Amino acid sequence: MSVRVSLVAAARSSAPLAERFGDDRPLDHAGWREIQFAAHALVPLGAAELRYCSPTPRSRATGDALGFAPLSQPALRDCDMGRWSGLTLAEAAAHDPAAVNTWLGDPRTAPHGGESLLAFIFRVGGWLDTRPLQDGSVVAVAEPGVVRAALVYALGAPPSAYWHVDVRPLSVTTITGLPGRWHLSVEALPG
Repeated sequence: MSVRVSLVAAARSSAPLAERFGDDRPLDHAGWREIQFAAHALVPLGAAELRYCSPTPRSRATGDALGFAPLSQPALRDCDMGRWSGLTLAEAAAHDPAAVNTWLGDPRTAPHGGESLLAFIFRVGGWLDTRPLQDGSVVAVAEPGVVRAALVYALGAPPSAYWHVDVRPLSVTTITGLPGRWHLSVEALPG
């Protein structure tokens, strides 16, 4: 018996260079268009026994547009960035470059006053390990950072691996297994 967890990265709410920590903007026009193009491949994931989403507007809208009717899951919220919420990485670095360097280099620190990278990874991993299914499938729409955190946790990779994983909007990452025994499953989406 194993659980299949498909993590769908939410569609865009801003251009990549305009992404802000704690961004809760709704989907932008490009995000809606991306959903239209990808829906044929993603809609079948809605057959999962359990369907969740991050509490952000863009995750909810992505899940609803794909017909998932997901339940909002607070554990799937993005990393709490404290004082840096609302800033881009470049803006945070311009205000306090030493703090940004510390944060990027040590996963146990939270110079922004929010959540450390390590705490974030373990929060998301805790959600992954407590899925109520013994056998079956789960789909969750979440922010790209949440997908990266889940992948780092599932693979038992060092926290620094978080910075080396790119998660594109509407990409699907599938993890199979049981708590403490997760495996990455790479599959091609149909046509």
